[in-house]
Amino acid sequence: MPRPYPEDIHLIGVPLDLGAGRRGVDMGPSAIRIAGVRERLARLGYQVIDTGDVPVPIPESADPGDPKAHYLPQIAEVAAELADRVTTAMRAGAIPLVLGGDHSLSIGSIAGAARWARENDADIGLLWFDAHADMNTPDTTPSGNIHGMPLAASLGYGDPALTEIAGFSPKVRWDKTVLIGARDVDRGERALIREAGIRTFTMREIDEDGIVPVLEEALAIVSEGTAGFLVSWDMDFVDPNFAPGVGTAVKGGVDYREGHLALEIVSDTDRMIAMDLVETNPILDEHNRTGRLGMELILSAFGKTIL
Repeated sequence: MPRPYPEDIHLIGVPLDLGAGRRGVDMGPSAIRIAGVRERLARLGYQVIDTGDVPVPIPESADPGDPKAHYLPQIAEVAAELADRVTTAMRAGAIPLVLGGDHSLSIGSIAGAARWARENDADIGLLWFDAHADMNTPDTTPSGNIHGMPLAASLGYGDPALTEIAGFSPKVRWDKTVLIGARDVDRGERALIREAGIRTFTMREIDEDGIVPVLEEALAIVSEGTAGFLVSWDMDFVDPNFAPGVGTAVKGGVDYREGHLALEIVSDTDRMIAMDLVETNPILDEHNRTGRLGMELILSAFGKTIL
């Protein structure tokens, strides 16, 4: 059933693959649009405005630069533009729905949401669903790919070109940030997770306790004392048997129903103020299975229910 008081949704595409190690994820926004996300959200009662794509340079026209932070200036510029669009949407009373693109874009979307909250003397919470921790910095990265750094940057760790977007750092408090689904974590990330102190639910905890108690604890953390929370959903949170079209697939993720249940529970709170859905790679997909699943997961996050 649709929510009783439908909100506006501003759809923002970010065809970014500069932060990733392989090509194709720049086509992710198109895959989710083609799956019908705008039309299906409208059926739930939302007014959906597709604001188009943030301009993104292609790797062939850009210098990768620093081997410890490939395409850093270009990604910082895209993130700053995305931050402006997200803040603009939220000032207008809309929920920004950002379609990626690799996960480095979340540096911008989180910055935009956090700036809106600061304007209202508030903080945001952050729910980060991901097989990876994304807690590397240029000092710890084994690859130099910035899509492995956005959570760290949002917490204030890493290069100032990323941490200082929108003019302040950190964007989110460590005690209002939750990482869910981690199952492939680098050594340097483990140390920074402990230093930062963020609550992290690995896949072992989901296996042992179930997705429901994990979400209950996580939602309490990101909701209490905040203006609401941003959901950053990497499609590799889902097992590759259900979402094959991702750039860095890791076996052992949640299944189809667990993914939907997680976002149905998120929707029940009515506290989600923004959402990213990232890392859909149509080149690696099978007949847009991952694009369609991404669209369906978005619907669950925005209130679609079975009855």
